[in-house]
Amino acid sequence: MEMLKPPAETLYEAELRALQQEDQGHRPPNWLLSPAYVRDFIIGRDQPAMLDGEKVAITRKFYGNDVLIERAVVTLAGNRGLMLVGEPGTAKTMLSELLTAAISGTSLNTIQGTAGTTEDMIKYSWNYAMLLDKGPSEAALVPSPLYNGMKKGILTRFEEITRCPAEAQDSLISILSDKVMSIPELDGGVLFAKPGFNVIATANIRDKGVNEMSGALKRRFNFETIKPIQNVKMEAKIIESQARNLLLHSGIDTEIQTDVVELLATTFMELRTGMSREGYKLDTPQASMSTAEAVSVYVQSAMTSYYYEGKSIALDRLVQNMLGTIAKENDKDLSILKNYFSKIVKARSAEEEIWKNYYEERKWIG
Repeated sequence: MEMLKPPAETLYEAELRALQQEDQGHRPPNWLLSPAYVRDFIIGRDQPAMLDGEKVAITRKFYGNDVLIERAVVTLAGNRGLMLVGEPGTAKTMLSELLTAAISGTSLNTIQGTAGTTEDMIKYSWNYAMLLDKGPSEAALVPSPLYNGMKKGILTRFEEITRCPAEAQDSLISILSDKVMSIPELDGGVLFAKPGFNVIATANIRDKGVNEMSGALKRRFNFETIKPIQNVKMEAKIIESQARNLLLHSGIDTEIQTDVVELLATTFMELRTGMSREGYKLDTPQASMSTAEAVSVYVQSAMTSYYYEGKSIALDRLVQNMLGTIAKENDKDLSILKNYFSKIVKARSAEEEIWKNYYEERKWIG
């Protein structure tokens, strides 16, 4: 079956199967892979694994702190939940998907946190037709992803937990502490978590003040901070890899232009860090200049060029799509981009052809 966005366990099915066949390490209860092999699946390794007599390359999927990955995996094998925090677009969700795919075989057991998330959505709700007909029973109960995680002994993902109201968040406290869910509507209703159950949550530090987690809930998690990429070459490699996958899934088979990717990665990193590669200080926009946003700009630009001009990516399309990202939080941020072009891009245009062509598209900024 064709899928617009295959889950991690489908996208990397061959790698997971090959690693599972090879893995002879110590596995926590109900884990598909040992911690060492979960780590290898996420950060990759040089040696391929064998699957049905064929070599399967184990690719790097997460670029960042490898030691952080080891700590995160060990946390999930213990009695505390794992909280991944960071700026928007730092691949917290992707890492959460990879961890759950490698450990539990599914990344789909997920709660998406919103301002409208209630305790019922986190724990369980009821089929009210059956409830009125036959009264409270297990058959009438509608399980949540958290309920399924406890019953099956698998990980539950909780995306953007700080977007949820505080009272909904705190419904996790007793479950993370005692690994038990009380169901008072059922006679003697108690759900004990099976081995393998744990929670991996994500939180955007820019939204930290939306619904700050209580101290009691924080103590039930080990926190790991995912930091933005600090190397242009590495960021360009991520943009190239993810853009290629997204374009292929959109039915667009086009060459990734590495010079344009590096141009985009350089722009985003310099605006994000407030420092040019020459050492000049720059103003930083309020908008998130994350790697994920850079990927989106490249993909949108490539699709626009492909559908309207029938050619590879054009720099005018790149600048046009960049404007939407820069102006997402505040229209005044466009002046920061304009200043970047008038100082940094103009200076480089005298020496590098691509920066010269890039500078010529400043007309779109206004």
